[in-house]
Amino acid sequence: MEQKQKSYLKAEAIYRFLLNLDDALDTLIMCRSSEVELVTTDQSIYEAIGAVEDKASINLNKLTKLLEVADILSFKESMKKQRKILTNERVSQIRGQELKDNGEDNDEKRN
Repeated sequence: MEQKQKSYLKAEAIYRFLLNLDDALDTLIMCRSSEVELVTTDQSIYEAIGAVEDKASINLNKLTKLLEVADILSFKESMKKQRKILTNERVSQIRGQELKDNGEDNDEKRN
């Protein structure tokens, strides 16, 4: 059995995906690559959604596809600690990362 490449999706990447700011990630998720196994945590999804200013702008079909193709691990179980509350500082980090990464090659940041 072939070993797939694993790619961990951080909150910043999920945020960019939800706001249509990362074409490469959009293609990877929407076309369900057979070569890459996507992994994330419930914490990262929570943070990404929480950082979106206008929740009505979240495309529920894209969110559903993300939930379909990514292996979602429990942050509490995998990190052996309680989930963190989303703070204004963390939201700023997630949004700030989007501004830095917009237009750059984001492949390295997802891994």
